Amino acid sequence: MDIRHLKTLIAIAEHRSFAAAAEAIGLTQSAVSLHVKALEVLLQTRLFDRSTRPALMNAHGRTLVEKAREIVQLSDGLTATLATAEIAGHLELGAVPTALTGVLASALVRLNTTQPKLLIRVTSGLSAELAEAVRKGRLDVAVVSEPTDLNAGLSWHACGSEPLMVIAPGGTPGNTDKDLLEALPFIRFKRFAWAGRLIDAHIRERGIRTVPGMEIDSLEAVALMVASGLGVSVVPKRPIREPFPPDLRVLAFGDPPVQRTIGLVERTQNPKSELVRLLYGEMLSLYA
Repeated sequence: MDIRHLKTLIAIAEHRSFAAAAEAIGLTQSAVSLHVKALEVLLQTRLFDRSTRPALMNAHGRTLVEKAREIVQLSDGLTATLATAEIAGHLELGAVPTALTGVLASALVRLNTTQPKLLIRVTSGLSAELAEAVRKGRLDVAVVSEPTDLNAGLSWHACGSEPLMVIAPGGTPGNTDKDLLEALPFIRFKRFAWAGRLIDAHIRERGIRTVPGMEIDSLEAVALMVASGLGVSVVPKRPIREPFPPDLRVLAFGDPPVQRTIGLVERTQNPKSELVRLLYGEMLSLYA
């Protein structure tokens, strides 16, 4: 039984709906539903009455919530004990470039401070490539964009969301994100990146007519090209001190802004789950 699924169930009980629970714990509503489904399959019983809208927790669900609170309390106590002890080990970590130069760097600094004996080797790549490397056991965990689909044997744990922003050279004419995107060549992320697919889908849905430009997989390179006047782009606003170079025009992509969710993907049966949990805790705190 996954402790995170129990925490999701508790959040639903406390916030009275799947949607409110998802917002409170930083997951998508579909992820919350999957957590509940996993519990129901494991326990072979329904936990909610789905004949009502919203679905209401039934007697089995309420009984499990009380037990879940006890289990989570014990688990949190164990995690706190482990966090204060120095852990020696080795973690093979993958990360998309936008996370590697953003929030992940701060998480690794914190982890290095609390766990100096933990050796972490980092590999950079696109989300799909990293998820496949995790599935095959070449990586223990990877920091990736929310997957459009996830292979059997893998688990996804959301850490936080980043709004997508349109960036353009200073002085680019236009009052809306659509105006900016149609004003200059569109510098895009690699088309096979999960974040790139999300951006492309929303551009198509809104009928924005972009002019094809360069295709790059580095956020820093994209921002540099835009700052040099070579085009416009859509990039995530990372929770760091200076997410964009100065003198750029920056507008939200969509109203409300389209969000990219960042999280961890690991094998469902991961022998290094305790090490992953330490990293997950640091990532969560930075998005809080």
